[in-house]
Amino acid sequence: MISLKPKPILLNLLLIIITVITLTPFLWMVSASFMLDGHASTYPPRFLPDEFTITQYSKLFTKLNITTNMLNSFILSISVTLISLLFNSMAAYAFLKFRFKGKEKLFTILLSSMIIPSQVTMLPLFLMLKEMGVINTYFAIIIPGLANIFGIFLIRQYAQSIPDSLFEAAKIDGATDFQIYTKIFVPIIKPILVTLALFTFMGTWNDFLWPLITLTDESMYTLPVAMSNLMSEHSKDPELMMAGSVLTILPIIIVFLAMQKQYIKGLMMGSVKE
Repeated sequence: MISLKPKPILLNLLLIIITVITLTPFLWMVSASFMLDGHASTYPPRFLPDEFTITQYSKLFTKLNITTNMLNSFILSISVTLISLLFNSMAAYAFLKFRFKGKEKLFTILLSSMIIPSQVTMLPLFLMLKEMGVINTYFAIIIPGLANIFGIFLIRQYAQSIPDSLFEAAKIDGATDFQIYTKIFVPIIKPILVTLALFTFMGTWNDFLWPLITLTDESMYTLPVAMSNLMSEHSKDPELMMAGSVLTILPIIIVFLAMQKQYIKGLMMGSVKE
């Protein structure tokens, strides 16, 4: 006879229940986006549409011109992600392999700044960008994302597993610091770069407050800001709002699924002892 262990069965059952509870609102949101007007607010609520329709998505792309907002979000998210990876990896390489006076103290000060809430720095950052004349431009979103302490810390911790002998051998062979960075350092830290890229892309794509503050031209609004206006103007159209919500989270899901292997590898290998 096959003996069934109660603990694994109960654990799997609990995981299934948690998964169903977690996915149910998301699945209903997708289902409601294909419903006819008024069907999502009936009682008892419908979980599946009586008739599938893409009317809500058609409204978003034709009447509300959501395409422009999606392109704005894509351009900003990709730009900030690529530039952030460059600056964060270069800074992490400098903190890890270069020797200069006060390096450890400077890095400690940078780490301590992570405890400061981002909302506290928004006003001085806004005033600085205003003096630079970049408010209501995409540079107001890109410049604050050039580098962040978390990214530098994440890459530095991951790269500490790289033996110094590898860099020393490259220097003996006549390689410059830039060649070591591009041909040795970057390829080795690729998993953590993918992880950081996913974090940065998601953070930029989902960011609502900062674009709302710095962008005043509606044609430059990102998708979260445009969705906020949609909810205020079409609060009685839940099907339309659900369609907009699906479009907002769909790119995040696609990016995560495409990068999940490298993402998990980066997380698993990122815990390195000092």
